[in-house]
Amino acid sequence: MTSRIRVAASAAVAAALLAGWLGAASPALAGDAPRVVGHVGATPRLAAIVPAARPLVAPPPEQVALGRRLFLDTRLSRPAGTSCASCHDPAQAFSAFNGGRDGVAGGSVRARLGTRNPPSLTYLRYLPPLYFYQDDDAPAPAPFGGLMLDGRVDTLAAQAREPLLARHEMNLRSPRAAARRLREAGYERDFERLFGPGVLRDPKRALEAFGLGLQAYLQSDELAPFDSRFDEFLRGRAALSPREQRGLAIFRHPDQGNCASCHSVSATSSQPARSLFTDFGYEALGVPRNRALPANASAGAHDLGLCRTARARHWPEADAWCGYFRTPSLRNVAVRQRFMHNGVFTSLRQAVRFYATRSTDPGAWYGAHPVFDDLPEALRGNVNTVSTPLNRRPGATPALDEDDIDALVAFLGTLTDRRYAAPATAARPVP
Repeated sequence: MTSRIRVAASAAVAAALLAGWLGAASPALAGDAPRVVGHVGATPRLAAIVPAARPLVAPPPEQVALGRRLFLDTRLSRPAGTSCASCHDPAQAFSAFNGGRDGVAGGSVRARLGTRNPPSLTYLRYLPPLYFYQDDDAPAPAPFGGLMLDGRVDTLAAQAREPLLARHEMNLRSPRAAARRLREAGYERDFERLFGPGVLRDPKRALEAFGLGLQAYLQSDELAPFDSRFDEFLRGRAALSPREQRGLAIFRHPDQGNCASCHSVSATSSQPARSLFTDFGYEALGVPRNRALPANASAGAHDLGLCRTARARHWPEADAWCGYFRTPSLRNVAVRQRFMHNGVFTSLRQAVRFYATRSTDPGAWYGAHPVFDDLPEALRGNVNTVSTPLNRRPGATPALDEDDIDALVAFLGTLTDRRYAAPATAARPVP
């Protein structure tokens, strides 16, 4: 098969997957789904943004229950002792470190550490498969959606399968080993009831069914309760303090925080799903290198983010996407202990202050190292230096002063789901 035919086939599969995902999200939406108007490599280009506040079909309750059991089961790793919840603890907004350090998680083999800060899994059910969209005033199409911080998988089912096999996570290494582990853990009857006879005797089907079970759980309301104080504020049932209101204003102001340009919020809508605090897009922020990570022991080692996906999906000029990572939701951000894809920051205030002063005081962040030192020199031009507040010159007055930063952090604390609100205010050791 020629390269051109392979790309065309991949593009057709991706477009069908996106259409199927939108239809599964809501049969009523399927007919009104954004139209595919072309492709960038093998990735669909849509005529409109996929709306966040779209109706979703509830996953089957039996699959949700199975998925929750799988998520918490420590018998499935090799050696036993690590579950999905070890790195995505329901008590910590579905993020944790499993005995890791320096901003990354440990795996079932404790000496093996991950390479990225484990993201929260809350509200992920709203993420669409990877696609491109070009706004009227944009010079070129931009990517949106996709799971993992580099958008390399398109469904929660596919995302859930990866850690099960990865050597630095649950370490099962192959579908055959995963199927055997699931049988040994006593899942055969439940899997056959939900996914058909012999499903755990076929490694490919077993892994697919495992992913579908996890996907159902990750799509459940447990991970998207919309019960934060900000949600109650949107519903008119709670008030923000003066400092929190000021923080919201700074968050939305295009000449101050400008946060809402990527972390979407609709402060006048009573539908919390319109305020997911992400546009599902990608950004190259040039965060400082986390030199404590074992993965960074070699000066030539770099996590290049989206360009890995760009190459796999045959985007033109794939290197232009190196250093880009998907914009995460800021819901439950105050519960987190590490920040940015590489876990380099240890507090929310530090992360906010980086945005405010990266351009005006680069020495505070990069020290004696070059700016944007977590990228090879040839790729540092990809980093965003044009958007507020990242566009000021060294020595200039920052867009936010220290009081502004405190107000912004106070506002972000209102995005914490009710079950985490008390732990979010308590001091916990930083991994």
